[in-house]
Amino acid sequence: GYWPRLRKNLVLLRQMRRISPSFCLKDRKDFGFPQEMVDGSQLQKAQAISGLHEMLQQTFLLFHTERSSAAWDSTLLDKLHSGLHQLLEDLDPCLVQVMGEQASALGTAVKRYFEGIHLYLKEKKYSDCAWEIVRVEIMRPLSSSINFPRNYGKLFDLLS
Repeated sequence: GYWPRLRKNLVLLRQMRRISPSFCLKDRKDFGFPQEMVDGSQLQKAQAISGLHEMLQQTFLLFHTERSSAAWDSTLLDKLHSGLHQLLEDLDPCLVQVMGEQASALGTAVKRYFEGIHLYLKEKKYSDCAWEIVRVEIMRPLSSSINFPRNYGKLFDLLS
């Protein structure tokens, strides 16, 4: 199901660590992740689904670039690609249910957040530390989304 797969992807992201984040403290940055996604309890179901889908989509795209292929272990990266792809497919039935409700402002905020990440990587010339900061950063919102089923019950039952 979706939730065990999400946990597996978080484990993969953990395993991708190549350098200690403590070496990269000077490179840290606040990317301004939309706070509603972290808390989740204030979101409408449609926003939650659309925000989560956008987050997975953007994470998939971020790790599906030539630059990321150069930065990470290819076996782990391949597993992450297929894991994220599967999660997006898992979310599709939920997304269909909430379509028609207005496009999520949260989805747009998540997109902006990832634009900031891409810009940061570019500014840092895709250094090892920059990628490490981004890897750790992305784990945070993915981890917090594990609480969504408690907040949204029925809609997320589709994902069991």
